[in-house]
Amino acid sequence: MTTKAKLLQLLVFLLPIFALAQTATINGVILNDEEFPIENVNIKTIFDGTKTNENGFYELKIPANTEVIIEFTHISHKKVQATLNLKNGEIFEFNPILNVNIEQISTVVISGKKRKDIEGIITISPAVIRKIPGANAGVENLLKTLPGVSGNNELSTQYSVRGGNFDENLVYVNGIEVYRPFLVRSGQQEGLSFVNSDLVENIEFSAGGFQAKYGDKLSSVLDITYKKPNAFGVSADLSLLGGSLALETVSKDSKFTGIVGVRYRDNSLLVKAKETETNYDPKFADVQSYLTYQVTDKFELSFLGNASLNKYNYEPQTRQTNFGTLDNPLALLVFYEGQERDSYQTLFGALQGSYQVNDNVNLNLVASTYHTTEEEHFDILAQYRLGQVNSNIGDEDLGEVEFSEGIGGQLNHGRNDLDALITTIEHKGTFTKNDNDFKWSIKYTNEDIRDRLIEWEVIDSAGFSINPPNIDGFNDQPYSPYEGPLTAFQNVNARNSTQINRLQSYVQWSKKSNLGTHDVWYNTGVRSHSWTVKGDGIASQSQTVFSPRAQFAIKPNWNADMLFRISGGFYYQPPFYKELRDANAMVQPSVKAQQSIHFVIGNDYSFNIWERPFKLTSEAYYKKLSDVNPYSVENVRIRYRANNSAEAYAYGLDLRLNGEFVPGTESWFSFGYLKTEENIDNRGYIARPTDQRLKFAALFQDYVPNLPNFKMYLNVVYNTGLPGGSPSYADPYQYQNRLPDYKRADIGFQFVIVDANKQFESGWKKPFKELSLGFEIFNVFDNQNSITNTWVRDVYSKRQYAIPNYLTPRVFNVKTSMRF
Repeated sequence: MTTKAKLLQLLVFLLPIFALAQTATINGVILNDEEFPIENVNIKTIFDGTKTNENGFYELKIPANTEVIIEFTHISHKKVQATLNLKNGEIFEFNPILNVNIEQISTVVISGKKRKDIEGIITISPAVIRKIPGANAGVENLLKTLPGVSGNNELSTQYSVRGGNFDENLVYVNGIEVYRPFLVRSGQQEGLSFVNSDLVENIEFSAGGFQAKYGDKLSSVLDITYKKPNAFGVSADLSLLGGSLALETVSKDSKFTGIVGVRYRDNSLLVKAKETETNYDPKFADVQSYLTYQVTDKFELSFLGNASLNKYNYEPQTRQTNFGTLDNPLALLVFYEGQERDSYQTLFGALQGSYQVNDNVNLNLVASTYHTTEEEHFDILAQYRLGQVNSNIGDEDLGEVEFSEGIGGQLNHGRNDLDALITTIEHKGTFTKNDNDFKWSIKYTNEDIRDRLIEWEVIDSAGFSINPPNIDGFNDQPYSPYEGPLTAFQNVNARNSTQINRLQSYVQWSKKSNLGTHDVWYNTGVRSHSWTVKGDGIASQSQTVFSPRAQFAIKPNWNADMLFRISGGFYYQPPFYKELRDANAMVQPSVKAQQSIHFVIGNDYSFNIWERPFKLTSEAYYKKLSDVNPYSVENVRIRYRANNSAEAYAYGLDLRLNGEFVPGTESWFSFGYLKTEENIDNRGYIARPTDQRLKFAALFQDYVPNLPNFKMYLNVVYNTGLPGGSPSYADPYQYQNRLPDYKRADIGFQFVIVDANKQFESGWKKPFKELSLGFEIFNVFDNQNSITNTWVRDVYSKRQYAIPNYLTPRVFNVKTSMRF
């Protein structure tokens, strides 16, 4: 890194340290209409938030000399909203009374203009996430119902945003970036998402045009906040797919708080429902904790920890896939030998210290370590028959293969191992002055990654080994003799030991102001990122990029409640380890950071229908990408070329209408249009692997009016087909077919036995604060969705058939949730 670059980074880091701010304090006790204190009332402003303790007491600091809207919400009471403007140092006592609302369901009620709306960030209720059904329920399951977010594999937690791929999304938990496994090839291997829904307090998501405080990725940010408990509590969830247990505790003096979650998941219910008969033994388990200790009034320590163990043992036996047409029905019969044994072990720990210098300045220091050891070992022999199917109705052999048009087999071998240790130390700070808000950070990361990748595949057709068609000497047996050497159809053999050192920093400024009678808000910032790649047999390479970003929002003083915003900037994605590996798994240290110029324009229109709140969010975007690292996608595995040989673009429109379609509940409908293309090696523009042209999704909540304890949750997704399904050796310029459209609906029914409105003083229900029973149907309409194809050769016609690898069919699940 040059001296000029180092000086600029130092300037970016030191610039914000010269301003101060002023605060006031609001406190009080919140009571119900019978004048009893209410525990766990959420008190939030656009700046901060807190909860009441067991005595209904709360205390919250707010900016002084500023009009602040404060919301008081509780799961079983009507919301109260207050607007205050306090002087510096003033302490104001406010004791609101919340009235009971017997029909209210936990939801995000839309009112007012929160800071997150201005920033273009979507906020999602954790309660909704825990209730919405899905084969892989959780935060990512709900994200896929948002416009601009695509996911065509219900077994995977991976998602793409506005034309980006799975590796272009940032995920933070309590301000700390978290990582995903490196070697996972298919959704059914993934197991558990890092994010534990039982521990979540707040969820924020941005699909593009985000601020400089977020890291260097091209597509999106998912920012999760874990709870800081204010009372003891235990919750548990059990279903046919596994279970979870969460424990919340707080010390008597409230200085120590802790929340611990344990999860176990078994995908057998889903995988064994697929067309491949198999012996499947998955063990996905993890334990997470978030602990805080208030050392002094100004200094707090917190710890975020995670330990996960995912074991995946897979022994396929047989498979039959029917395809073709009514006039020419065909079937693929496969008989397997061998097995796959995978293991993913992860340890993560982060220690954070937060020091409130005064009412205006806050300083943080974070140290974290992520260690993963991953193994994928498999030897699977597949012997197949491709033939015509008996379609004579009434025949005892109906559906059986009568005549074989192709026979053959393939042997897949893998011995893949990876050991990665990622260590980070970061300083962050914030301060405000009047309506100005400054944030800054400097962060150092060391990534030490060692892996061995050994994979080969041998394909046999009618007794003859098939060489790959992209090398000289392609054999065409049995049609012509071949005397050359036999070559594996695919063969990768590499060992790497790589170290990457990164230095990142940012500074940003935000200000709320007025333009005439209109409210306006500004944000601008810049990031810098320097990195060096080195390792055994790898020539050291260093690079630096700077990323300026800006946002502007205005709320006109109109009768209509509307907000307009515009954002953009230069976004860079310096290569992570996976992006440095080429198709032969060799590390290429000279890979550049991919660049994306974002331009986003959006509008929020809030209105009332049927005397209930609704909001229509619209965003149009354009992204110009350069130094693109081309890749191919197989299931959820991404293989990069590691050569920055492409340029690309993406543009689209996202619409989302959400509100109380049913009184007391939030539902939404999403629509997205996207077009993204790339130009590789100046051969012309073609669709990118993530070109999801149209997307429609709906999340709908309902209940029986005369029986409000019986609730229904519906999750519907329709995505047009992605480019893909091609053979692994195919040239994308010669193969631009698309997979079938992805269509899926999941529905869940819940009967609430005990909740905040329905408590019992005696009997077996007395210990419960909450208790419910549920029944779920995944893939209600039993749609046959596929994400990859198996390619089979017909020895007679020389044709290759694309046999779809179907995802999960209709599956039933039962679950119960409880809280003590």
